Amino acid sequence: MLWPDLLEITLRSLLISLGATVIASAIAMPFGAWLALSRFRNRRWVIAILNALMGIPPVAVGLIVYLSLSRSGPFGVLGLLFTPTAMVIAQVIIITPLIASLTHQICRELWFEYHDLLISLKTGKWHRARILLRDARRGLITAALAGFGRAIGEVGAVMIVGGNIDHATRVLTTAISLETSKGNLWFAVSLGGILIVLSVIVSLTVHGLGKTERGGRW
Repeated sequence: MLWPDLLEITLRSLLISLGATVIASAIAMPFGAWLALSRFRNRRWVIAILNALMGIPPVAVGLIVYLSLSRSGPFGVLGLLFTPTAMVIAQVIIITPLIASLTHQICRELWFEYHDLLISLKTGKWHRARILLRDARRGLITAALAGFGRAIGEVGAVMIVGGNIDHATRVLTTAISLETSKGNLWFAVSLGGILIVLSVIVSLTVHGLGKTERGGRW
């Protein structure tokens, strides 16, 4: 494998996982905040199911997405199977419950502190949710990073829906699997090192952009 190919695989891994993290966060964080504020029948069951989905087998997600996007599936007409888009979809499904559950826990603790004040101000539910999400931003960055870490390290689901196609859907994790099967262990280890370094760089970048030390609540 040439260095240009390695750079291409690394960039593709980063773009797919960051894209999935952004989409999943946009869905999960408002839902988690709403769940922390809401009181309704069977709420405990919703929370229990959400927590259970944190451990959903990625291979099962990959299979479901594969069947949905295959030619005989309901979304086969879109032609998304074995594309980066399919990989993003699979990663979004995998990490959304994780980010939502962490957001719920963070906002629930903050809601206990803000409850009396926000009730006295007669704020609406979504206004309260926005306040909680804003003041919990440091914890939410951590939740997003947890989702990103799981996304970029995923191999089973992305292998199924992406196909590990060279110059198309090959990412770091699938390349590691391929090189290991070929017996190129040192190169596989090098790819693993890049994966670790990439995760650390993204973590430090988000930490700096979010100004978590100065702007964070905790």
